[in-house]
Amino acid sequence: MNTSYSNEALRSDYALGLTSLLSGKLTLQKKWEIQAGYRVFGNAFSSEFWLPDPVTGQANRYETGMFNVLDPQDRFFGRLELLSLGYSHPKFGFKLGKMGIQSDWVNAQDGRLSPTVVEGIQVWYTPKPNWKITAWGINRMNIRGSKDWLAIGETVGLFPMGRNPLGKASAYSGNTSSTWLGIWELEGKFKGGKTFRFSQTFASNLFATYWATFEKTSNNSRGTWTSGIQSGLQHGLGHGGNSLPELQYKNPKDLNFAVSAKLNWKKREWETQLSATQVGGNGRWLSPREWGKDAWYTFIPRERNEGFETVTAVVGYASYRFEDLPLNLYTYAGVHFLPSTANSAANKYNFPSYRQHNIGLRYTPKKLKNLDFHLIVMVKEPLERKNLPLVQQYNKVDLWHFNGLINWKLHKD
Repeated sequence: MNTSYSNEALRSDYALGLTSLLSGKLTLQKKWEIQAGYRVFGNAFSSEFWLPDPVTGQANRYETGMFNVLDPQDRFFGRLELLSLGYSHPKFGFKLGKMGIQSDWVNAQDGRLSPTVVEGIQVWYTPKPNWKITAWGINRMNIRGSKDWLAIGETVGLFPMGRNPLGKASAYSGNTSSTWLGIWELEGKFKGGKTFRFSQTFASNLFATYWATFEKTSNNSRGTWTSGIQSGLQHGLGHGGNSLPELQYKNPKDLNFAVSAKLNWKKREWETQLSATQVGGNGRWLSPREWGKDAWYTFIPRERNEGFETVTAVVGYASYRFEDLPLNLYTYAGVHFLPSTANSAANKYNFPSYRQHNIGLRYTPKKLKNLDFHLIVMVKEPLERKNLPLVQQYNKVDLWHFNGLINWKLHKD
């Protein structure tokens, strides 16, 4: 990974990280399953990204997330990532312990060396073949970029916290009270290529987020078309993490909404998509960056749009899969209009409106099973350059970001 800036006064950083996960499953009577996995991390070589940028005084955002955010100088460490007991029946099942998760707002995230994992219980039930209900009760998490299992409130604030609504540095890290996280999901499939999904993410003493997605897929001689619309609502809960306003993660009086839509087309080697998102309401739409990536259609890897009162985003995507080569080329291009940086109550991270371009290349050798090479190049530029201070550039815009990844999975049946 490497991050560099157009302004040479800002420090560039780089890192080569290595990780290996050894995991296994034991199945008993075709219904019970025990899973365990341990992961080790290594910093092969890097710049001194754990030091603050000498010009802005800000901490590195990208390379730090590959390793242990609680101790960025830790060059070799490990974590017990998986340890669970599961039961599966045609209509019912559960899993208890340490496990992966992939929900709308709590998920494995968009890369780095390891995923976010959780500790708790997952239960699912299928009353009919086309309906599924899933529920999660979570008491601890091990976030991407950490080796420690932490209580829910302890995970909030491990990544950069930005500003509080009064414009001062946020101070909710270590001061956030939240004992459990609950999620339930409803999924349905219908005739005519229609699907529906609803989820509620309930973070005790913090917030509740409701999210619904409806999609329809149709086929004709011109290809496969998928249209989708998402809508969501979020409000604060309890004390927003702390009864003192200066230590709160979220104002309990916040009420936010979001709408997102997409149109996707696929035909043989090609895939394209156009999407748009609008966020509004009173207060900031918040979802801890430690917990996962954004659920809306306009999400582009390596950046998020939470922490704002309003967002207007339009994103285009295109990919081409070569017919004779195991090669896939793709690109994103998006414009994101954010609140004025002068309005700290509406713009948590002092982030200017920007455009983002990603180019990616994935190569999967046919003769080497489960091996793939992935290159990502990201460029972010401000929509308005005039009088842009350095603190609104570092970690934010006017930067180039490179990711080179090699993934190999060895399965033994």
